[in-house]
Amino acid sequence: AGAGVRSRVAMGRTVIFLLPVYNEAARLGPLLDRIEGAMQRAALPYRVVAVDDGSRDASAAILSEHRALQPVTVLPHRFNRGLGETLRDGLEWIADHSEPDDVIVTMDADGTHDPECVGAMLEKIDAGADVVIASRFQPGARVTGVPPHRRLFSFGANLLLRVFLRIPGVRDYACGFRCIRASLLQRAVRKLENRLLELRDWGFICTAELLWKLSLFGARCAEVPFTLRYDLKEGPSKMQPVRTILGYGLLVWKKIVAPPAVA
Repeated sequence: AGAGVRSRVAMGRTVIFLLPVYNEAARLGPLLDRIEGAMQRAALPYRVVAVDDGSRDASAAILSEHRALQPVTVLPHRFNRGLGETLRDGLEWIADHSEPDDVIVTMDADGTHDPECVGAMLEKIDAGADVVIASRFQPGARVTGVPPHRRLFSFGANLLLRVFLRIPGVRDYACGFRCIRASLLQRAVRKLENRLLELRDWGFICTAELLWKLSLFGARCAEVPFTLRYDLKEGPSKMQPVRTILGYGLLVWKKIVAPPAVA
């Protein structure tokens, strides 16, 4: 394991964390500290790119404080634009400011995703995967604190995507905690430009759309089990169930009727 870590550092690879931030003051500071600790223990160089989506709480101040202590870049939105716009802006910025060997980690900023999982995800990258998902549906995964109705909704939505998207190696289509090779993202951004996330106005649909779009470029996908700590989430969920269901239906329609040309 130690030799693997040293080889990654020698290659100059940087792990780039992309955090969409909207009113996450309660958990943002501890998450940044956990990212730093996890990367120090793994002896891996890292950066954090936080897209502040018009937060009205102390999130901006927390990010400003941590910029003096950690390699944190903040991309601010003056107004709240939603997860799709936030993810799109962060991915495009990283594609322009990363090296092909870098690895991008997309994760929530609310404390529900544990950066300690990144080590296992990077092992899958080193074994040849282009996209690695922290999956709720792999043996050993756990979900804590999710209400029964949300579990049922997630199961149904994920089943729909598994039936219609059919991406090899993927069981969890909706979890946004992922590792992505920068070279893959750069190719997708160059080819698709503003079509990378066409459904960005539909909120949480963007995570499944991104996975589908990357698969069109031949992405080799893998998963690792993780524990979703929904019990650590502060405040109500930002997901709108009816809008999300309609968005998933639109994504399936686009996949069947109007997939983008990538050749």
